Amino acid sequence: MQNWINAYSWINIRFLLQGLEVTILISVISVLLSFVIGSILGIIRYSKIRYISNIVGVVIDVIRNLPLLLIIFFVYFGLPAFGFKPDTIPAAILAMTAFESMMIAEIIRSGIMAVDVGQMEASRSVGMTYIQAMWHIVLPQAYKKMIPALVSQFISLIKDTSLATIIVVPELTQHGQVVYGQNPNYIIPVFVMMALMYFVVCYALSLLSKYIDHKLA
Repeated sequence: MQNWINAYSWINIRFLLQGLEVTILISVISVLLSFVIGSILGIIRYSKIRYISNIVGVVIDVIRNLPLLLIIFFVYFGLPAFGFKPDTIPAAILAMTAFESMMIAEIIRSGIMAVDVGQMEASRSVGMTYIQAMWHIVLPQAYKKMIPALVSQFISLIKDTSLATIIVVPELTQHGQVVYGQNPNYIIPVFVMMALMYFVVCYALSLLSKYIDHKLA
């Protein structure tokens, strides 16, 4: 019992919370960037633009089927060979964004395909351009259908930030390793606290997703 009390000292809890802040920071930036990039790529792939859509499709399929850990290694250890050496946090954000963008691109494409094709045809028949019809008519309907899938993917991203500990990003998992590195008896208490922190953040997002989905239903 004393080990649990010592493990949960304010210094250790504050240190873990600092790691959680970095986890959330990486997640938020990666989510925003990947949502924008993934939306663009998803629309391009759906639109069947000659050659470009096929190339984008190949890139998406390749990156989606690679382990995220491998992408993190490539960004941090491989890019310096090309003259670009990012720090640990930017490297993690870049790797997460690259991977997540491809996942979201497929979700976007599937969401657009779920919208009745008649919506696009009706919009074009009243004089809208393809881009106007996509922006004002198709995408708003598609995004409503995609909310659960997008939030689920964003939750996965938050949990995947723990992989960044391999390049010593000072996120929650890495800070947890530092804390229980002081005393092996802290391992279980620290794991419990880390699990609780991840759960609170991810469950809050799940509840937010259900609320938004209910409001838009």
